[in-house]
Amino acid sequence: MSHLTDKIAIVTGAGRGIGAAVAEAYAHEGATVVVSDIDGDAAAAVAARLPHGATSLACDVRVEQQVEALVAHATERHGGLDVLVANAGIAPRPASIVDTDHEAWRRVLDVNLDGAYLGIKHAAPAMIAGGGGSIVTMASVTGLAGVPLGASYAASKAAVVSLTKTAALELRDHGVRVNAICPGFIGTDMVAAIAEPYSTALGTDLGALLDHGQGRMGEIQDLVPLAVWLASDATPFTTGGSFVVDGGLTASML
Repeated sequence: MSHLTDKIAIVTGAGRGIGAAVAEAYAHEGATVVVSDIDGDAAAAVAARLPHGATSLACDVRVEQQVEALVAHATERHGGLDVLVANAGIAPRPASIVDTDHEAWRRVLDVNLDGAYLGIKHAAPAMIAGGGGSIVTMASVTGLAGVPLGASYAASKAAVVSLTKTAALELRDHGVRVNAICPGFIGTDMVAAIAEPYSTALGTDLGALLDHGQGRMGEIQDLVPLAVWLASDATPFTTGGSFVVDGGLTASML
């Protein structure tokens, strides 16, 4: 029996990268997945290749009405909601705090933090109505320790970790589990886009730093099994956790 048979799941930011891989894994584990992305065409392309009646919906997670409509799509089209993966996120170009434009700061917080908050706000009541569920937020190891030249990203992910813990406490008695995944540096398009600017800004090769700190660049499949496990019924007593997947990056001082 598959781990997510008959579950209804929403994955945001699922038009590519980690989100797409999680959506694919969930579908192949038996879930009906609503693939969501601000790029509706990308979301539709992912949904089209998934089994179990997957659908897609364009959604800007910064806009509450769109997030509310996303949850309504799942409940009205598929009959309920069991799992939310709040994965949508963006990363800024490297800049010191004093050089960070306030508008750019707000954009990162709006997507990474507000998107997770709005997802939890609207998904939780639907899950409670169905008897419970699992919410997985996509945080980062940068939310557990500072990262130079990435203050807005680190701050947003630290806030997601705290939001996750608070939501876990508030929703525990309603049968809704809430956990965060904290990846290290994973070889996504987003990381590839900032690798060169970071190397330039830091005056050293980011790839060499990662090889030393976490052994290698992480792969998306390094964290997908954890996302499946947290969504499954195998984790009834697991809530409020922050699960690090970083090859040991945050375990060492040197």
